[in-house]
Amino acid sequence: MHIREILPQDNDQVRDVIQGVIMEYDAPKEGTAYSDASTQAMYEHYQQPRRKYFVIADGEEILGCAGVGPLDGIAGNICELQKMYFLPQARGKGFGRKMMELCISTAERFAYHKIYIETMQSMVEAQALYRKTGFKLLEAPLGSTGHYSCPVQMIKNL
Repeated sequence: MHIREILPQDNDQVRDVIQGVIMEYDAPKEGTAYSDASTQAMYEHYQQPRRKYFVIADGEEILGCAGVGPLDGIAGNICELQKMYFLPQARGKGFGRKMMELCISTAERFAYHKIYIETMQSMVEAQALYRKTGFKLLEAPLGSTGHYSCPVQMIKNL
């Protein structure tokens, strides 16, 4: 398994990973990444300035994904850690930490000042990883992500 940038042919598998993990955690389809238009065409969505998306690949199979991009609907130089999801076979192998390091270093390279994340209450492993890498809980959401079903918001200074 290795981490690489998303390719056009990864779109369907990345969508399936995102939607599958959301269903695994019994999260709502509406107000989460499940129903985002970008989830249907991730490669194309990340071909814009100051955006980058990565996948965990095992041969041709995509087992996880995450990326960074500007936080919509907010003034300031804040990016969002976007659509970070791993299938069970990619968990517990250090890829979460590696993916976080890659996304944070990418955000720094793009000269963002802060990185923001929204997640589900049930995704306790993800929250633990975010805390370990310096994210702090917020009292309310930032920006306009459309993820009104994600009740946990965190931020990290870069």
